[in-house]
Amino acid sequence: MTELCNIAAVLKRRAKESPERIAIHCPKRFGGRGPIEYLSLSYAELEAETNRIAGGLKACGIKRGMRTALMVRPSIELFVLMFALFKLGAVPVLIDPGIDRRALKECLAESAPEAFIGIPLAHLARRMFGWAEQSVRINITVGRRWLWGGKTYAQVRALGADSLDFPIAETEQNELAAILFTSGATGVPKGVEYLHRHFLAQVVMIRAAFGITPGEIDLPTFPPFALFDPALGMTSVIPDMDPTRPAEVNAERLVQAINQFGVTSLFGSPALVDRLARYGEQTGVKLRTLKRVISAGAPVPPEVVARLYRMLPEDAKIFTPYGATECLPVCAIEGREILDVAERTREGAGICVGKPIAANRVRILRASDATVSTISTQNEVQPGQIGEIVVLGPTTTHSYFRRAEATRKSKIVEGEKLWHRMGDLGYFDNQGRLWYVGRSLHRIETGNGVFYPEQVEGVFNQHPKVKRTALVGVQINGFRTPAVCVELIPHVPKQQWPRIKDELRAIGARFAVTSPIRHFFPHSGFPVDIRHNAKIDRVKLGEWAAKKV
Repeated sequence: MTELCNIAAVLKRRAKESPERIAIHCPKRFGGRGPIEYLSLSYAELEAETNRIAGGLKACGIKRGMRTALMVRPSIELFVLMFALFKLGAVPVLIDPGIDRRALKECLAESAPEAFIGIPLAHLARRMFGWAEQSVRINITVGRRWLWGGKTYAQVRALGADSLDFPIAETEQNELAAILFTSGATGVPKGVEYLHRHFLAQVVMIRAAFGITPGEIDLPTFPPFALFDPALGMTSVIPDMDPTRPAEVNAERLVQAINQFGVTSLFGSPALVDRLARYGEQTGVKLRTLKRVISAGAPVPPEVVARLYRMLPEDAKIFTPYGATECLPVCAIEGREILDVAERTREGAGICVGKPIAANRVRILRASDATVSTISTQNEVQPGQIGEIVVLGPTTTHSYFRRAEATRKSKIVEGEKLWHRMGDLGYFDNQGRLWYVGRSLHRIETGNGVFYPEQVEGVFNQHPKVKRTALVGVQINGFRTPAVCVELIPHVPKQQWPRIKDELRAIGARFAVTSPIRHFFPHSGFPVDIRHNAKIDRVKLGEWAAKKV
């Protein structure tokens, strides 16, 4: 019998094959002091609990195809609810809880969920700010319910007590499975339509690209990625942290969890990985069970990779996959290769993101802000030339929910094939590796040529007192001019800035991509995205720098 095209079917299979294996460990409470106590569920227990909750949700009126906003902290309840909704064939709507309140309201109005499942604070905010007030008619509270009506999670569980073997919806491969919102790093977040086949394809590609095997222990510090673990046959250890602030993570707590459970794989944003690596450098602690670290969301600097390797066993690997919510993963590169090409990054080549994963096709088109209707020799550039990255593969999503214009601008239809425009710029080298040079939105076009963020910043970031830099464009004497915002490492005295600025100019003068840049602005702390705390908001920085000219 062919397995259902529904990721919940994989959980059912895992529960049958390895019923006693632990599926998830989760802290009983977050943010406490001292040893962390965990709640644990085996695969059989997780399967049974998702059946109960699926039955209870159905009794509440949630059904196949119903959009259901889910605003629940990383927890066992989040796992259970996601798989219960998949079993029903309902459509979870996932939005980062830390995004701007106005953007969150817009996202919920656009996705128009009929059901809203959230913690008490989420429901309170929904009532106060009118989130999805025209569409929501079913409310479920994970925790204590106040004055907004509906059922609690406990009541839902009681309603589904007899659903011991809930039938999984026989969803089609092209049926809508979930709406996942982008990080909003370049504007209001967009709802990406995930079909059921996209999730299953991601499981296959992630397993193959990173050599993941059943029975491993994973520490997923970005909640949506934890949901792949049951399908991959991994045990999830939910970390004691605020997922909206990975740059502020308590590294000691991460190390404690890794050592307590023998974690073999960790996923985290570059900001989190940097914090962990610095903790290792300061304390000398080793992570002897870790054999794989995966970091995505923004480039990982070579010095962070080198620092992290010193914490890991000799045969451990660090991967920095390239992709986007709309298409993930696209490429992958292992940390030792990042170190091998680090000097080229410091010379202005950009960031090497590796070769495309086997199932993907990647092309480079002439950079354009206009809609692209076809791919041909007229708009495809030669190897070595910079252009826009477009991708075709099993995880390439087809559209944004209720964003027809954004969909039209981001997709290229070629017969039955559909390419996604990444909105990123890059080029292929003579070894077939993709180099990323920045977002198309962030390129600076001037009378002296075009400047690309990752090329420029890679040069200036090598200064020992610079934490990171950001390329922006400013108007000087009526001309658009490239300039660089500079965030220094902590505790550098302000009086050193004039000398540092002169040293940056001297470094830039050595390379063609930076030699014309003469303007530098010190900044106390760059604005970054909520999801990864790593993507620099260059638009905001550009507005700030314009006032400094």
